[in-house]
Amino acid sequence: MVSEAPPFWWEKPGFTSAALAPLSWLYGQVAGARMERTKRWAAPVPVLCIGNFTVGGAGKTPTALALARAAKARGLTPGFLSRGYGGSLDRTTRVDPDHHRARDVGDEPLLLAREALTVISRRRVEGAQRLVAEGADLIIMDDGFQSARLVFDYALLVIDSRRGIGNGRVVPAGPVRAPLPVQLRQTSALLQIGTEDAADPVIRAAARAGRRLFAASLHRSGDDAALRGAPVLAFAGIADPEKFFRTVRETGAIIAEERRFPDHHHLADDEIADMLETATREGLTLVTTAKDWVRLEAGHGLSGELKSRTLVIAVEIRFDDPAAPDAILTATLTNARQRRLTHSTIESLDPVR
Repeated sequence: MVSEAPPFWWEKPGFTSAALAPLSWLYGQVAGARMERTKRWAAPVPVLCIGNFTVGGAGKTPTALALARAAKARGLTPGFLSRGYGGSLDRTTRVDPDHHRARDVGDEPLLLAREALTVISRRRVEGAQRLVAEGADLIIMDDGFQSARLVFDYALLVIDSRRGIGNGRVVPAGPVRAPLPVQLRQTSALLQIGTEDAADPVIRAAARAGRRLFAASLHRSGDDAALRGAPVLAFAGIADPEKFFRTVRETGAIIAEERRFPDHHHLADDEIADMLETATREGLTLVTTAKDWVRLEAGHGLSGELKSRTLVIAVEIRFDDPAAPDAILTATLTNARQRRLTHSTIESLDPVR
């Protein structure tokens, strides 16, 4: 199986993307208009939005986690706001990582909730209100840049240096979520992850628009010495499985078997049984991502067995400039103060009040 993103999205534009151009134009008009309409609710606390230009795979969640840690180091109480993609709950919910399942709240919220207060809501204004009621004094949005009806004070767009924005076309002809000029107008800064050059055109466009650029890289966060030289079966259901397989190779492990699944995929029993049987027969160590691991349900049954036998290769974001997280947070807080001051001034000048 492959990722949900069609392979042609990450190749030079060809016949398929050209054939889909009319649909992309229509999608882009709707998405762009939605982005540029006036946001409807301003939170009483600062709002930092972590987004990306494309559909999945850029590194939003590790970035959100890193900034939450930096916020806590400053004495703030950050709260994550997520749509809860992949979960079944359709009501605003505070995520409890000890009791909720990925099937209920989504895999990324479970990871976020281990670090800080996390609320999922398909209505982000309602979710933001819940976070404030729960005591958050900083809201970190994990995605929602293109669709939120919530005023954000700082928008940090994450871009992968290896994949960039793919063929540069808007969905469905490519992976871009809305026309790039529209997205850049609402972007505060870019975070490039990695050192390759696929993101350079977007970075140059952002520089021309006066947007700040930060840089970071992904690093393994655990002790994987035991994997050095070990044959493994690596499986991943994320937007960019190849990124994970490269990380596995960096540990010194030898990938004897690999399994690719769609992003947020919940494994079926036959898929689990196949991996368990293969690993046992070939003497392979099972390895996966943190996001895939939280989707496995502990306890009895095949899912529990796979979870107990699988090693997690976790990664974290490290900024090239150690002062970058503090700079992002400072800008967010400053913009929020200015927003509230402007709002108060407008209210005081309103003759109806």
